[in-house]
Amino acid sequence: MKSKQSIFTSISLALFISFLFSSSLYFEYFSYSNIYLNSFLSLSAIFAIINASKRILFFTGFFIGILWFYWLSFSFVYYDLSYLIPLIILGIALVYGIIFYLMALFENIYFKAFSLFVLSFVHPFGFNWLQPELLFVNSIFSIQKEAFVLIILSMLILSVFKKYYKVLFLFPLCFALDQKVALSQDINLKIFMPEINIKQENKWKQDKRSEIVALNNRLITNAIEHDYDLIVLPETAYPLVLNKNEELLNFLLEKSSKIDIVVGALKQEDNNYYNSSYHFSKKKLSIANKVVLVPFGEAIPLPEVIANYINDIFYEGAQDFLKASKATDFNVKGISFRNAICYEATNDILFENLGEVKHMLVISNNAWFTPSIEPILQKQLLRYYAKKYGVTIYHSVNGSANYIIKP
Repeated sequence: MKSKQSIFTSISLALFISFLFSSSLYFEYFSYSNIYLNSFLSLSAIFAIINASKRILFFTGFFIGILWFYWLSFSFVYYDLSYLIPLIILGIALVYGIIFYLMALFENIYFKAFSLFVLSFVHPFGFNWLQPELLFVNSIFSIQKEAFVLIILSMLILSVFKKYYKVLFLFPLCFALDQKVALSQDINLKIFMPEINIKQENKWKQDKRSEIVALNNRLITNAIEHDYDLIVLPETAYPLVLNKNEELLNFLLEKSSKIDIVVGALKQEDNNYYNSSYHFSKKKLSIANKVVLVPFGEAIPLPEVIANYINDIFYEGAQDFLKASKATDFNVKGISFRNAICYEATNDILFENLGEVKHMLVISNNAWFTPSIEPILQKQLLRYYAKKYGVTIYHSVNGSANYIIKP
């Protein structure tokens, strides 16, 4: 009986810590945000994690895996694999449960504190959306790595120092405050990012294609009539292989004499496919292929033999997308924009070699995962990277709201 009570207590505490760890995310989902409350709850989460036992940390990771990433399973609906959803959620929960369990492998508070910092570098199968610094995106603290070290150090002092010495925890915390004044360059461009909500179950249906193409074409014409300089349409806004559609290419090239157009679509080379952004400007075309592919969505991050087997069993033999070797910049009326497609905008690789580039165009299709917290998590990640690299992000989305994020 005592053992059962102990397990129940561990699970209860773990659930509480996982809610602390996820509070900022869910507050924003329910349209509530308070930087002081977020700061306190996030600090409490860090304190609780470095003081938790091995068992509690396993269940904490288990619940965090569910609270943050349950939506990853939703895409399986569109492959007629809905029966796998519970197994996918359980698998995700177990992966993060094991990761958090290993953080307390030696049941030493200093090891746990160090492991918590290392957690921001741990990306299962290349999936990097669990960034512990993300807790402080909507807070009074900086999101930089050095600030996160100071926050952990502060919670360590609070945990191990005796009596009145605990007050010293405030010292490193003061240096972790976000004291950087954000400087963003305003641009003299009139940008149109129309709200588009095409359901995923309709997006690739043959009988819906002409309707979707016509909608995009009307939006472009409407943008021209309202004197916009640039229109940005979401990832795979044209649900087809655009470089093989001569009629549509000619239409877009002609329209680009009056407006710059950035739009998502597939690209085919031989028998290989890319997820791409097309930039039409002054009757010329440039194409940016995706650099970082979604694990298990666009590429299987496993040895080729296993990857081919998974594609044959679950994806009807579909092959992985190919990827570009480096990011592409688009020039719109003399202003450079780094191009990014959905998931890759939340990866450091896309921010390499920015040089003088201070703006990023991100296109996404969130219809795979809505309704869920995925758009909120993605937005917080984009805030994190905008702050980290001092970049203004323009995000055009299908299935959730568009927005502009300044650093």
